[in-house]
Amino acid sequence: MKKNNHPVEVPDGLVCTARLPLSSATLNWLAGLIRGHLKKIRSRWRALPPGRIAALVLAVLRCDQRPGDLAGGNGIHRTTVTRWVREVVGLLAARAPRLDRALKKIARKGGGMVLLDGTLIRTRRRTGKENPKNYSGKSKCHGLLVIALTDDRGRLLWVSAARPGRTSEITACRHDQLTARLRAAGLGAIADLGFVGLDDSGPTPAPQ
Repeated sequence: MKKNNHPVEVPDGLVCTARLPLSSATLNWLAGLIRGHLKKIRSRWRALPPGRIAALVLAVLRCDQRPGDLAGGNGIHRTTVTRWVREVVGLLAARAPRLDRALKKIARKGGGMVLLDGTLIRTRRRTGKENPKNYSGKSKCHGLLVIALTDDRGRLLWVSAARPGRTSEITACRHDQLTARLRAAGLGAIADLGFVGLDDSGPTPAPQ
């Protein structure tokens, strides 16, 4: 048997198309964000236009497509796709609403309640000392914990920073001082039984 050692991004490999479960409005919005960023930093050339870059980044973020596979189908290198993904993640993070602003916006609109919940985003098992931190005993898998707030209709208002999977939801909320900020904005919160005992009297160290 002949051994094939060619990398996945070579242009002579098998290429197939796939459908992303996303709207054209999402793609166009992200392409416009990339286009504005390129204009701001005065980048006159990229290997692909903003629309194609947006589609590749969404394929990685939404469908967990491998950058090397996407690179091979578009005649670019894997590291280029990885760099674009990191760049777009930074652009999206910069537009994320801050907690105090999100709560004040709800209060101005006459809202009195938000929905509070946490979720574990699964990741691959890491090596070395970082491995135990990301293992969640509750979910029995490796991942990163995020806390989310939505309005009473379930529309996303705010997402916390990602923390190691072994962090409890209450610890993460205490670190962000959620209850104090909710009271300052005159809002209450509805959460499941996993948040029983959440208050501001507990310790607020950064989760390790």
